[in-house]
Amino acid sequence: MKQPGFAEAYAALEDEYAALGELLRARQAAGMTQTDVAQSMGVAQSSVARLESSLGSRKHAPSVATLRRYADAVGCDLHLTLTPKHGRPRKRA
Repeated sequence: MKQPGFAEAYAALEDEYAALGELLRARQAAGMTQTDVAQSMGVAQSSVARLESSLGSRKHAPSVATLRRYADAVGCDLHLTLTPKHGRPRKRA
């Protein structure tokens, strides 16, 4: 039986889980460990572990600069995309 509010709580973290998945897939595709990424970023391995583990918990909100450094360390580019929400008209200036 699902606990009340589980679906809502998961939906609220959907973007964070997606971002976490992207980080892990990129690191694994690069064949790198957290230690490898940390060395490339010039930080401690614990910083990379905290970044990867805390995205889904909302305990840590990494800056775009940090995400860019991580992406660079694993041989990727970082792209952020804003998309209009369905059913919400866009206001014109």
